[in-house]
Amino acid sequence: MRTKSFKTAIFAAIVLVGIGTSCTDDNNDNPNIPTNTNVIKTGQITADETWTADKVYQLRGRVTVVNGATLTIQAGTVVKGEAGQDANASVLIIARGGKINAQGTSTSPIIFTSVADNIVSGQVASPNLNGSFSGLWGGVIVLGRAPISIQNGTQAQIEGIPPTDTNGLYGGSNPTDNSGILRYVSIRHGGTLIGNGNEINGLTLGGVGSGTSIDHIEVLGNLDDGVEWFGGTVNVSDLLVWNTGDDAFDVDQAYTGTINNIIGIGGAAQDHALEIDGPEGSLTGGFTMTNGTFVGYNDQGTDGGEYGDFRDGAEGSLSNLFFKNFSDNSDLELDDDVSSNNYKAGTLMFGSAWQFDVSHLTSGNLTTDDIFADKSPAGDAFSDLSFSTIVTTPTVGADASEFAGWTWGDVLGALDGL
Repeated sequence: MRTKSFKTAIFAAIVLVGIGTSCTDDNNDNPNIPTNTNVIKTGQITADETWTADKVYQLRGRVTVVNGATLTIQAGTVVKGEAGQDANASVLIIARGGKINAQGTSTSPIIFTSVADNIVSGQVASPNLNGSFSGLWGGVIVLGRAPISIQNGTQAQIEGIPPTDTNGLYGGSNPTDNSGILRYVSIRHGGTLIGNGNEINGLTLGGVGSGTSIDHIEVLGNLDDGVEWFGGTVNVSDLLVWNTGDDAFDVDQAYTGTINNIIGIGGAAQDHALEIDGPEGSLTGGFTMTNGTFVGYNDQGTDGGEYGDFRDGAEGSLSNLFFKNFSDNSDLELDDDVSSNNYKAGTLMFGSAWQFDVSHLTSGNLTTDDIFADKSPAGDAFSDLSFSTIVTTPTVGADASEFAGWTWGDVLGALDGL
């Protein structure tokens, strides 16, 4: 994670207020929310409740759905997070044993955004913000009891949640754990600072089990990663991440689920399209990723990030991926001996059809031999690159039609030509 500057003009218009210790509702005269339609949420949700599309829900600090409670969010509902950093960051947390039932639709997505956003239910595009704004609030964190791979234990405290808050724990021994449903959800302008050099991901999945359903998710303008998995077994599909300040997709702690049909569109500050880290403890296991399209940010020589970085004993299987518009020095790296050996042993596998369009470049990494880089001392893992080709018209990648109409990315034209 990397520290980024905040949009101070936006923050100047937002007043940070205190955090409650129990979940409360209140009226608010914030000019960005229509009068008498907003509900302020703070603290813990301890019993089942429903958020409806005729109101705007305003997160003030950490709002946590605790063990035994279910939060239902109706299609078309808008949720807005207040500004704040460190322990005052506004986030929605689904703790272990809690559930979220957020089922938007292709015509009525659920939108998480900042209180600086004038958007209301029924709109897809913000009337006053654009995709460049980031770090205006926190993000969405889902925590479960599925296995994770860490040193000295089976559970950990998720990034950004103080260790005194046990609702920040994730991990366990139930691979089929169920944290609920996230479907047709757009998460925008998040990633506020939670500590020195650390920001919140757009969507954080910590130890989330395969009983959870996650599909059709958009993350836009997040200061840190778009989506990050910390172990767990949940299967996800139809993810669109664009204009992040770090990585589009980040895998850690022996996540073993399936990721299918994803698009990552880089911004000027993007670090990697893919950052894949290996297990931190003795538990091993790899994820599966297939059908992905990744667009770099190559604007008048700007270095808009790398294709991917595989490190610390990375494991997994990745196939049917297409990359375009990355800069001339972008590469795809194996960073250490263990990752290189895993690749040679087949526990890290790059399956069929990796395709790269470099037609916009005149120098630099123009061949797959240039793009794939084994940085380990041996440096010989990529001796056979027959699975990869240079193309101008891809035959693999994501199905962009899954994001048509309901995503801001589609409305702004970010998906044109994909």
